[in-house]
Amino acid sequence: MDYNKKSKKELVQELSKLQKQLERFKKLARNRYNRYCFYDKLTNLFNRAYFEEELRRLDTIRQLPLSVIIGDVNGLKLVNDAFGHKEGDNLLIKCGKFLKESCRKEDIISRWGGDEFAILLPKTADQVASDLITRIQECCRNNDNDRDNITLSLSLGASTKTDIKKDINSILKEAEENMYKNKFLTTANISNNIIDSLQIALWEKSHESKDDLDRVKKLALKLGRELKLPEGELDKLGILSAIHDIGKVAVLENILEKKVNLSEKDWKILKRHSEIGYSIAKSSNKLAPVAEAIMAHHEWWNGNGYPYNLKGEEIPIISRIFAVVDAYDAMLNDRPFKKAISKDKAIEELKKLSEIQFDPCVVNFFIKVIS
Repeated sequence: MDYNKKSKKELVQELSKLQKQLERFKKLARNRYNRYCFYDKLTNLFNRAYFEEELRRLDTIRQLPLSVIIGDVNGLKLVNDAFGHKEGDNLLIKCGKFLKESCRKEDIISRWGGDEFAILLPKTADQVASDLITRIQECCRNNDNDRDNITLSLSLGASTKTDIKKDINSILKEAEENMYKNKFLTTANISNNIIDSLQIALWEKSHESKDDLDRVKKLALKLGRELKLPEGELDKLGILSAIHDIGKVAVLENILEKKVNLSEKDWKILKRHSEIGYSIAKSSNKLAPVAEAIMAHHEWWNGNGYPYNLKGEEIPIISRIFAVVDAYDAMLNDRPFKKAISKDKAIEELKKLSEIQFDPCVVNFFIKVIS
């Protein structure tokens, strides 16, 4: 550009235009900086740093009563273990959306931590904060997650500052304690509901139905009684029979339904289901006692199974029992990858794999039971 040929007026106009562009760039840079500093990238809510800054700013007599709500997403670890962190992130995004829909524009909503959220409510009495908690929980109940009908659930607790002399940090602590009380009362039900949803999802995507599982469970318990297992072990065996393959919810349906031999890559994915099942079970008080057995139900007597090459009596007894019963039932019923065989042929196959894949003592007792 030849500035020597431009008039003074044109140069002033050019300079003015450049200054406006510079101001736009500065504004854009400030916005991006503020978003980086004060917003959570995943949920697009305010982050903890911004929340704490606003908490200090609003901690004045003019803003009283000042209420705080702390919330925690129930079952997030379970969803991460079952479906992967992408689905867990989607649950957090959905949580942020519901909180925005439930709160007022002037309320400050932030992602407080990994699965925790905090809401700051200026000039808000404790009853209004309590009503807001009810509204948020109703919003969650009325909206199912897009995947496998898992309902978003939040444990929430509130506290209100009415006396300016009271330390605002003690209000935060009270809100958090109230949230944990709520979580303690609801966690067991939430975990069980999520696991029930996972089980239904597994039936929908695999060849096994509830009737199949009931049939295997009945036969496994019959064998367990023949082996004189204590009642506690029989209870565990019943649970294992029902949810042994829960980890398969994380396996793609096209792999589960393949009618040809799996590729090495597909096989690696499928073999992870016992470890995923272990993680899911450990997150539930009801299922935790069988987590080790879920992990081990594909181990072999000779140590050539997976995931940890356990051998002989290193494998839990209920896993050894279930492995024999499940293999027998699978041989007698059609599967996508093979046709059913006769009872006699199935027994011969069990004998052949005794001391290789199966505990020989368990095989011998099982043959007596089915004969």
